[in-house]
Amino acid sequence: MLQMLSPHERRQVIFTADDFGLSEAVNEGIERAYREGMLSSASLMVGGAAVEDAVRRAKTMPGLRIGLHVVVIEGPSVLPHAKIPALVDESGFFPSDGMRLGFRYFFLPEVRRQLRAEIAAQFRAFAETGLRLDHADAHKHMHLHPTIGRMIIDAGFSYGLPAIRIPCEPVDVMAKCGVAPGLGARAMQMWSRVLRRQAEHVGLIVNDQVFGLAWSGAMTEDRLIELSTKLPDGVTELYFHPAARPCGEVTRLMPEYHHVAELEALCSPRVREAFATFERVAYGDL
Repeated sequence: MLQMLSPHERRQVIFTADDFGLSEAVNEGIERAYREGMLSSASLMVGGAAVEDAVRRAKTMPGLRIGLHVVVIEGPSVLPHAKIPALVDESGFFPSDGMRLGFRYFFLPEVRRQLRAEIAAQFRAFAETGLRLDHADAHKHMHLHPTIGRMIIDAGFSYGLPAIRIPCEPVDVMAKCGVAPGLGARAMQMWSRVLRRQAEHVGLIVNDQVFGLAWSGAMTEDRLIELSTKLPDGVTELYFHPAARPCGEVTRLMPEYHHVAELEALCSPRVREAFATFERVAYGDL
């Protein structure tokens, strides 16, 4: 008799690209990573300068699952400055100081009110694209902040949000890859447990672990092949920032990232072979 394995006894992998809609170079890279490579999902930045191009491309790739990449730091808002003056500058751009933002988002009631309105507006903008919502995550993993995580879950409930990324990268696996766990990695693990409880309490689908934190912007071919020999059972999300070529926007915001190398890794025959025994899925398949 064939024994059926539970999801936690199988090894399922989600290959996700963040920042869909940031620029046309990013959009082109994501399309290539899906059509020619291993990509199974992408997270849409609905306030991005190239969001219309991203939506147009997504509608030609029905097999690519699209989620919402919530932006509340170092990126564009959906609402204008006049409606959220405590959050963004006059150009509608969130600041980059995560520590300062974290305190403001937690302690200041008017800031929280505007933040709630902006997060709801981002879900509304996603719904208006006509794309099916596969999952949600946040730029710079700001949904680990308990206030933001709660607001994303609450807003998502109104729009049928089925799943959310838990940015929990196992320090023991990374140690086997030669990455010593620092205080930041351990703090993220602690906050990820809070987010997991919030998500599971309302029945959202979640991943068991994620990789791409320690090597953010540098998920290269060799590193992916090494990871493939060390992944634990369960649902693993591997996230990337591919782009077809350098461009002003990605260079300005992520000068140290290797966008083209990540695209090459996603399209690598060696990577495909390394993950041949894994079940490649998206959140919507779970």
